[in-house]
Amino acid sequence: MSTTHRRVLGLTAGIAVAAALLAPPASAGTTGVQLTTPPLSGRHPVGTVDLHLVDSRQDPWRPADKRELMVTVTYPAHRDGPRATWMTPGVAGVIDGVASSPDLLDVPRGSVDWGSAKRRARTGATAERTRGGWPVVLFSHGLGGSKELNAGLTDDLASRGYVVASLSHTHEAAAVEFPDGRVAVGSVDPEDAAARKTAIDARVADSRFVLDQLTRLDRGDNPDAERDPLPRGLAGSLDLSRVGMAGHSYGGYTAGETMHHDRRFDAGVNIDGAMGWGEVGEVVEHGLDRPFMLVGGDFVDPGTGGKLEHSHVDTRLDPTWGQFWPNQRAWKRDLHFDRSTHYSFTDLQFITPQVRALLKPGREEELVGRVDARRSLAAQHDYLAGFFDLHLKRRDRGLFDRGPARHPDTRFIA
Repeated sequence: MSTTHRRVLGLTAGIAVAAALLAPPASAGTTGVQLTTPPLSGRHPVGTVDLHLVDSRQDPWRPADKRELMVTVTYPAHRDGPRATWMTPGVAGVIDGVASSPDLLDVPRGSVDWGSAKRRARTGATAERTRGGWPVVLFSHGLGGSKELNAGLTDDLASRGYVVASLSHTHEAAAVEFPDGRVAVGSVDPEDAAARKTAIDARVADSRFVLDQLTRLDRGDNPDAERDPLPRGLAGSLDLSRVGMAGHSYGGYTAGETMHHDRRFDAGVNIDGAMGWGEVGEVVEHGLDRPFMLVGGDFVDPGTGGKLEHSHVDTRLDPTWGQFWPNQRAWKRDLHFDRSTHYSFTDLQFITPQVRALLKPGREEELVGRVDARRSLAAQHDYLAGFFDLHLKRRDRGLFDRGPARHPDTRFIA
């Protein structure tokens, strides 16, 4: 499987360099580049809380254990509480190994200070209330990826009036750190078709379980395994009659497959993820009767320099979108970001400009394309929120009207 095809399927560098992750982290005395996260575009301040959730089902990767997940819930809030640390120490150490690898930034470990960066969300902030509650959106990361590297997108969505639950899929994510300090490092073999099937089945079950636990939380129960206090006002602030799901890469496939299996999910977005490789998902074969959007970027073949376009029309890279398109029975759009890449839809879009001085010539363009980072982020945030505004809030801002796309560097394939 080529690197290009691995990326669109959702097989990120995280699993490929798993052995490197077990090496000792950079010295605590090392000072790396300090990172900042982009300002929120919505009108609401944002609060955040991490939940440790334990299911009664077996973990498919560790059958002797119960399935346990870490979920970050981000929500409209009052402006109280300290800004949240972007990554826990255990996750930051693993991300340093992943991101420093030749497949990504290709810099010495410790060149970037992942551990001290702050999100825009505030830890445990008092939840803002609204009549009827906030719509809920689940977010799923790519295979070998990390919910932490999609935090810019999910925090911004919360600032626009959503409760967002970002899942870490344990043993597939680059790293998951639990409250007792255990760190589960990604160990799934992406070349194994049976493992990929196990992964998508586990992800669907994870997503449905998390929605169950959010339902408990909204009723006033505390689903956290440690029973840590929940932010004031969060219970009763969710509108679980309006639920969406989005994901990047294999997480986009997860969003579609979860919708196929669970009608509680009303609308979904697949951000640049193939819906199977060698095998296709049930969502591809059957489509959906609820709204679904595809969001794709460009891929440059490292061998020929030729451009491949991830869309339902150009199927050279990924045939699954073309197979899904005629089977999708409800509202659908195929939105394309020109001059972007697979990683443009992660936090690498705003990280790479901050570490440009460390990168080898051409590396930034290879990772996140030639698209302007600020314009790309603005468009990503606007289209994701606009999609859920349209289908969960019934607010049509005209973003998806037929004709030219609203933002530069974007266009509608259909």
